[in-house]
Amino acid sequence: MSNTTYTVIFYLFAAITVCSAAFVVFTRNVIYSAFSLLFTFFGVAALYVFLSADFLAVTQVVVYVGGILVLLLFGVMFTNSIMNPGQKSEVIHLFPGFILLVGMIGTMLYTFYTSNGWKATGTTLQGSIVERIGYETMSHYVLPFEMVSILLLAALIGAAFLARFDKREN
Repeated sequence: MSNTTYTVIFYLFAAITVCSAAFVVFTRNVIYSAFSLLFTFFGVAALYVFLSADFLAVTQVVVYVGGILVLLLFGVMFTNSIMNPGQKSEVIHLFPGFILLVGMIGTMLYTFYTSNGWKATGTTLQGSIVERIGYETMSHYVLPFEMVSILLLAALIGAAFLARFDKREN
């Protein structure tokens, strides 16, 4: 395929990702918002493929689409108050969101202009990227990896404590 074909496909997936993300934020129906999140996650996975980050693309699909989105949809669909036709979410706090948006765009532009752009270095990795990620995780980043695992374990214990049925009255 030619270079222009890749460019057109990239912009198509970028447009799908941005439009579906905007629909997630601005729609008032929670079900529609959750379903449009599906297109956002798949669009991000496709952009990872264009960045030659196949492992991240597969992880995006498995973790976010396969796990979090399905859990979110089941939670939304099994909640009785959300299934009422009159139940709508309100878009509020537009001014703080706009200030945050301007700040993030300013930060990205500052980074772009002070770091000589976002140009690729031209170095290629040797071997499997999954092997490299595993090596880096278990050698240089083993302490942060273990700290995150302890934090997730504490969150799991806290969630189980809060969700138990035999709560005592004080």
